[in-house]
Amino acid sequence: MINYESELAIIKAQVDYKENLQINLFRKSGKKIFINDSPLKKQSDIRKYIRSVAFSSNDINIVRGEPGFRRLWLDKVVAQIEPVYVELLARFNKLLKQRGHFWRNGISSNYESDSLIDSFDAQMALIGTRIFRRRRRAIEKLKPFIDLWHQYLSKGTEKVDVEYFSSIIVDDDDDDEEMIKNQFLEQLLKQRNVESLTGKCNVGPHRDDVNFLINRNLVRKYASSGQQRTIVLAIKMAELDLLKKLISVEPILILDDVLAELDIFRQNMLLDAVGTDGQCLISATHLEKFNKDFLKNSQIIYL
Repeated sequence: MINYESELAIIKAQVDYKENLQINLFRKSGKKIFINDSPLKKQSDIRKYIRSVAFSSNDINIVRGEPGFRRLWLDKVVAQIEPVYVELLARFNKLLKQRGHFWRNGISSNYESDSLIDSFDAQMALIGTRIFRRRRRAIEKLKPFIDLWHQYLSKGTEKVDVEYFSSIIVDDDDDDEEMIKNQFLEQLLKQRNVESLTGKCNVGPHRDDVNFLINRNLVRKYASSGQQRTIVLAIKMAELDLLKKLISVEPILILDDVLAELDIFRQNMLLDAVGTDGQCLISATHLEKFNKDFLKNSQIIYL
């Protein structure tokens, strides 16, 4: 937060006792990030130096909300596993914007328009395929951790599953880029007539979704509020475990006033899972929700 009379706020941190991180937050012009006093050329490169898993009450939208919430969640997970993913997303979104401009601004009536839209198709199919493959790989890596945590939280009474839902239909063990890209191209071509009328591309990772299921029933439609909170907690703990496994570094766990959303059993489970190996930052309004041993071993800052 920037002080009322200030134009700038500064956050400093030391990462693994090796890198000095500084973020300058400007009231009028966004932010700048420095590593060892050198500015980062790309702000997304901060993921190379620090990893984190954040859990807030808004995360219920991952299972309850619109597909955009699930895509955003999954994109954040993939970006931490493979930082190059941020660049792929940026390229795809730029292509998508240019493609919409092509249809809506009369460029498609140009005599060279076929070659231009063919070029869009080729680029979107390639970048979209690479996004699709990375998302699907991330889901497959998360699945066993989500299942493990959900089994624990639900005491083994429910079977959870996670599916990546896309217009691209391939077998779970089929990851051939050329085959997926060709299927992508075919679908882009098939929907071109409709797209020329609506100006919207309905094929690609921007239209994909993630299905969470309990006992083969969609969580967002049929699960109770308690079941939805349980699976969100399992998802977040799975993220933490996956990052620990893949990067061999304890990510920072950020809990933004989430205990109020959980019953006593889940509160204690979450606090036990925090452990002492990594760093955890927790915001809260009522300290009485924490057990005494946890508070005794914590540094408390009052604001």
